[in-house]
Amino acid sequence: MATAAPTTYRIGELASKVGLTERTIRYYEERGLLESVKRLDGGQRVYTDDDVRRLKFIQKLKVLGLSLAEMQELETLYGRHHTNAKVLPRLIELLDAHQRTVNERLSELAALRDEIRAYRQHVSRRLAEAK
Repeated sequence: MATAAPTTYRIGELASKVGLTERTIRYYEERGLLESVKRLDGGQRVYTDDDVRRLKFIQKLKVLGLSLAEMQELETLYGRHHTNAKVLPRLIELLDAHQRTVNERLSELAALRDEIRAYRQHVSRRLAEAK
């Protein structure tokens, strides 16, 4: 029984599938975040479901606050060791650092909210006194 050929996508199809621009996909390739790209005889790029998963993972890491440089660091670790055993602990460290940054920013925003509220009350009192 023959196995089905893997599904392949041209860059435009891939871009539509993952919600990125073709330019962004090419940029990720240039940065080394998407290395498994294959080319047809004419030089046209073709992508697989592995590339789809990879791009969705990159998008998730971006949403979580990781920079492209941090993603490249993870990619380099994986390339060096060919296992997630070194990558995942480093990913946890990066996520913890980003979580601390978010918590600090939330504290700053809460303080700003309180300051705005207090100053608004002050201005409202001044306005009421002027009537």
